[in-house]
Amino acid sequence: MKWRTVALGDIAVKKGGSVNPEKYQDEVFELFSIPAFDSGKPEIVTGSKIGSAKKCVEPNDVMISRIVPHIRRAWVVHAKNIYRQIASGEWIVFRSETIWPQYLRWVLVGDTFHAEFMRTVSGVGGSLLRARPTEVFKIKIPLPPLDEQKRIAAILDAADALRAKRRESLAQLDALIQSTFLEMFGDPVTNPKGWEEKFLGKLGSLDRGVSKHRPRNEPSLLGGSHPLIQTGDVSRSNGYIRSFTSTYSDLGLKQSKMWPVGTLCITIAANIADTGILTFEACFPDSVVGFLSKEKGRAEYVQGLFLFFREVLERKAPQVAQKNINLKTLRSLPVPLPPLDLQHHFAVIVEFIEKQKALQRAHLAELDTLFAALQQRAFNGELST
Repeated sequence: MKWRTVALGDIAVKKGGSVNPEKYQDEVFELFSIPAFDSGKPEIVTGSKIGSAKKCVEPNDVMISRIVPHIRRAWVVHAKNIYRQIASGEWIVFRSETIWPQYLRWVLVGDTFHAEFMRTVSGVGGSLLRARPTEVFKIKIPLPPLDEQKRIAAILDAADALRAKRRESLAQLDALIQSTFLEMFGDPVTNPKGWEEKFLGKLGSLDRGVSKHRPRNEPSLLGGSHPLIQTGDVSRSNGYIRSFTSTYSDLGLKQSKMWPVGTLCITIAANIADTGILTFEACFPDSVVGFLSKEKGRAEYVQGLFLFFREVLERKAPQVAQKNINLKTLRSLPVPLPPLDLQHHFAVIVEFIEKQKALQRAHLAELDTLFAALQQRAFNGELST
């Protein structure tokens, strides 16, 4: 089915007005900020706490974030309540009576549009990357009849709801590990069960990864067959590190150290106290600490400790641009030491839960693949009625 197209510039709000909240310090606003997007709801905040002028927006406006554009952020402004609705200047705003808002949102987060969107980006990297509105406005999107837009949006909403349920199940399994730890051992920060306490360094060996080479990204050190775990790999691991994004060459390996399967990796810079257990031999840099114990099941117990000690460790971190903790701080952390058989029992429970999480992740991956195919068909006019 061939549909007409529309350039985004034809539906963009280019002169929608702005407001300086500093002039209305006691007024409460509904602020659609970029950070608020991840929470799924705008901030309710007084003008005195908003530091700069914002865009005026209306119900059913559709917004896409031009900052850090590789993250797909598109938001529909909901029905108005008692507060004035305003938005960050980093949003590009669209408004049209001929386009169903939820349909447009799905277009803006789809693979086809995103590829074109990323070609409008300029900047030096990271948070300085921005899509250029004048270039975004040149992108054309498919525009079926309004009834068809509503039908497509309803189908994609229903399919996405299945993915949301799967993600919710994964979150519940993560919460189950934490609640099980609490039930078996109590909060390790306060130690209500009165377990004997020892320094963490006494429960096994704690050593930093090795980053002898300078600069770290010297090409001759990278690209071989030896897995190299970075802090991001640990943070994304969901408990067990099963994949990697970088590798060392043989020369890189000579300047580093290979850690065995079962090593508990602990991040000590940027994201403090993220953890993941290695499922394969790997190297990692000095921004990651490896914990090794001869006692079976202890790695899972120590990993559970960090679910509760993160805040304690962040308080110990120096107040610098990028927080970090040192090896001495970790080794001298006093932690409860329950009986080893209880630690082992916890490890068995964690292993069972992790198997369930693996199944859920596999199902979610299948749903993501099916959803992407459904999107492609929807915007090509291939969804039969």
